[in-house]
Amino acid sequence: MTCELSETPEAEPGPSASARTSHRLRWNKVPEVTAYFWIIKVLCTTVGETAADLLDEKAGLGLTGVSLLMSALLAVVLVVQFRTRVYRAGVYWLAVALISVVGTLISDNLTDNIGVPLETTTTVFAVLLAASFALWYRRERTLSIHSIDTPSREAYYWLAVLFTFALGTAGGDLVSERMDLGYWLAAVLFALAIAAVGIAHFALGLDAVWSFWTAYILTRPLGASIGDYLSQPAADGGLGFGTVVTSALFLAVILGLVVYLAVSRKDVTGPART
Repeated sequence: MTCELSETPEAEPGPSASARTSHRLRWNKVPEVTAYFWIIKVLCTTVGETAADLLDEKAGLGLTGVSLLMSALLAVVLVVQFRTRVYRAGVYWLAVALISVVGTLISDNLTDNIGVPLETTTTVFAVLLAASFALWYRRERTLSIHSIDTPSREAYYWLAVLFTFALGTAGGDLVSERMDLGYWLAAVLFALAIAAVGIAHFALGLDAVWSFWTAYILTRPLGASIGDYLSQPAADGGLGFGTVVTSALFLAVILGLVVYLAVSRKDVTGPART
């Protein structure tokens, strides 16, 4: 467990010891970025793809009805997330899984129901994500996920996460369709892109914040490609496991990892002094 100073400006230290120790400690509301973080993130994006397809096929509500239902569930979970005072693995990752489904459904609605071209949706979501980053930085002077310790920062964080999922869905579909790679080759391509970001960060000094958010966006099409490869019929280039089996399998793995993290607290960051 690590402890970082918040990037929120602190009051000038007073001359007395009591003044120096009167600063409150605020806990970061998101997990530490570890291997567990990236594994669960990719699994959640996979579930986002297969669960969205499953609900569209089985619920009988259509894309619009499923989108409204999942958006309502996401709103409830986000209310719980905002009301928690510290990071809780179960609540946090449930919110990520639901926002993955909602982001996928938003992109699919625009493309399949309204007929908006993927080039347009990709551009629009990229602009919206950039705007959310600009507003976040203008207000808070940081985009670091190590300082999500106020309601304002948390709101910007979840807004950015939603746009990363929508952008990753639209951009991933655009690349896959234009290049006609097939599911597993698309997964390899996006995995290599993430590896390139990692090399740029660790070997070439690419800024940590932008490295994180770039990799975060790329995990969405990576997870979607994996999910489609496992769930789609063999005739379409998949393994034919189906959306039910694939979703259940990945949900079980996510649940096991989240329970482990909730017990071990290996991904809990320390408090920030304010």
